[in-house]
Amino acid sequence: MTHPVLPPVLLPPGSTIGILGGGQLGRMSALAAAALGYRCHVFAPEDDSPGMQVAAARTVAAYTDAAALAAFAAAVDVVTFEFENVPAATLDAIAPLVPCRPGVAALRIGQDRVAEKRFFEQAGIPVGPWRAVHSLAELESGIAELGLPAVLKTTRMGYDGRGQAVLRAPGDAAEAFARLAPHPLILEAFIPFAKEVSAIAARGVDGQVVTFDAVENRHAHHILDLSFAPALVPDEVALQARAHVAALATALELVGVLALELFLLPDGTLLANEMAPRPHNSGHWTMDACHHGQFELHMRAVAGLPLPEPGRHADAVMKNLVGPESFAAWPTLAAAADVALHLYGKAEARTGRKLGHATRLLPAGTLRDTPDAELLSPL
Repeated sequence: MTHPVLPPVLLPPGSTIGILGGGQLGRMSALAAAALGYRCHVFAPEDDSPGMQVAAARTVAAYTDAAALAAFAAAVDVVTFEFENVPAATLDAIAPLVPCRPGVAALRIGQDRVAEKRFFEQAGIPVGPWRAVHSLAELESGIAELGLPAVLKTTRMGYDGRGQAVLRAPGDAAEAFARLAPHPLILEAFIPFAKEVSAIAARGVDGQVVTFDAVENRHAHHILDLSFAPALVPDEVALQARAHVAALATALELVGVLALELFLLPDGTLLANEMAPRPHNSGHWTMDACHHGQFELHMRAVAGLPLPEPGRHADAVMKNLVGPESFAAWPTLAAAADVALHLYGKAEARTGRKLGHATRLLPAGTLRDTPDAELLSPL
């Protein structure tokens, strides 16, 4: 049998995609890759992680293990990552050996909030007032400039409400500065937003960019609880969110999927909050409500395949199953005809841990006119 000659960036079916990180995002990425005919090799420090359970191969080693990284790079055809807290030095070690997508530049920016804010500004995407904080004196001067309340955050590793403190009075500064580490920190003005909106883009190796519909997010205990697709916002706001994430993906020269979280102010202004240069929790609904979901488009981009338009065919409400109480509803969700249930295979149902998600599908165009009580049943 003769096979067509493929462009040099296009991986043929049967190739192996390496994934750094073994969490649920790696799991869903590996499943999407398998549907496209690819094998996945997951590299992570934890054995039997959700991603490893569905991968063709695994390496259990520290991200700093040079020998393990070299062997991993030799066993795969391209590498991606499932979360942005993989050390940049890890990609530096393997980038000379195998293509890495989306790449170390996007990783470095995505894991440092100060670099992220600066990059947003350089890309022309509005952000709220902020200050880098290297000392208690800088924190106090930042508070004087930005006012209170304000939010003090670590520049690295914080997520789902971790690594941050809300400052409501001048006396809060010293304790928060001493508690949060490592330094430097970042001080952000408190934004009185009306809604949080997020948008997701996928960018291919040829620079082609496609975007998903913007969604509205609601949180519980600083963790994403619900995403409504499409976002219940004016059309011009939704289009602006998509334009911002597309511009950011282009400015980063990213190859893969990028999520951008934004604050919607009462006057209709959008301010960028954070980005994630990988598939994102607020895009899980795309797996079931679109012809091509975020994980498929991410793996298509990583493999050099063309990127089709997502093609949303339904409205959706995505519910995170966080902790044992929420997870306990899985039998009811599994029995609901209009709910797609995704469980992550995690062995321990700890409080605050994301254990799965459920997406309720509705006929396209009905979300806006459906009361919340009806939308959220049986979620």
